[in-house]
Formats: sequence, structure tokens, C-alpha cells
Amino acid sequence: MFSKLMVPVDLTHADRLSRSLSCAADLARHYGAPIVYVGVTSPNPGSIAHNPAEYAEKLAAFAAAQATEFGHEATAHAITSHDPTIDLDRTLLKAVDEVGADLVVMASHLPNLTDYIWPSNGGTIAGHSKASVLVVRG
Repeated sequence: MFSKLMVPVDLTHADRLSRSLSCAADLARHYGAPIVYVGVTSPNPGSIAHNPAEYAEKLAAFAAAQATEFGHEATAHAITSHDPTIDLDRTLLKAVDEVGADLVVMASHLPNLTDYIWPSNGGTIAGHSKASVLVVRG
């Protein structure tokens, strides 16, 4: 049913993604589909990496660790954005096409008041992507 999964990850909060990562891994094994872990960074030094090349290396290491832990095929796709906070939705929507994903599995927080004013990233991706989107709470 699904041939390639895309999993957006924020390496800064990787410790909070366990539920969505497990869900994606289960689906990947079930369908025999590879996962592309997508991360967005800025060209400026940050808490995870000093530059985009270092960020890409860390994302690749994360993807390899997930593949080893869960037993599925995985690659990484790092994207540099001048302002990831503003461009994140647009960048992730473009990444769906770039990697050829037909299912996006992404983590989300519990809805709160601001979600009624500004849509969540998961809601925006689900509303505008050609791929199916599974938003995993918690």
C-alpha cells in the first residue's frame, strides 16, 4: 500500500519523538518500505550543529541508528532553510515530492488554543500534501 515513508524529525527534540518513530518503523516493516528521515536546519550555528554539513551528518547518523534499532531501510534528507520557523511547512511539503514519499508520519502535540488560530505543522501538511499523512500524538 505504501512504498516510501517520510518522517520529519527535529533533532533538538528527538527524545520526544519515540511514539511517532516507533509507529513509522512498524509501518515501514509491515509494508517493506524505506523511511526517509527529513530534517530542516538553518545555515547558522545552532544547538545541534555548527553548519548544514554537520547537521546532515548528524541526521544521517540518526537515520542509521533508527534503521539498526527497528530493522528497516532508512536514509536521511537534510534541508537548509534561511528561516526554518517560518518556512517549515512549505519546506516539508516540498520535501514530500523531493523524496517521493506516499506516506508522511509525523509527531504532533496535543491541540491547544493557539491551534485554533494558527494551524499545526501536521495539520498544514495533511491539508496540502498529495501524500497520506499520519499525525501521531504524544
